[in-house]
Amino acid sequence: MDYSKSGNAKFGKGIPRHLEKGTQSTQSGGRDTKEALLARMKAAALAKADKKAD
Repeated sequence: MDYSKSGNAKFGKGIPRHLEKGTQSTQSGGRDTKEALLARMKAAALAKADKKAD
């Protein structure tokens, strides 16, 4: 019996359910750039060091 001919059509086959990495721009709420991330991490490390020194 040919089961592929029975039932309703299945839509959305072959369409990915997620976006690939790097497709979202940073202006539309995407991920930060590497430089911005490093700057934020360094600022947090300095704040932690200053808090620990007090």
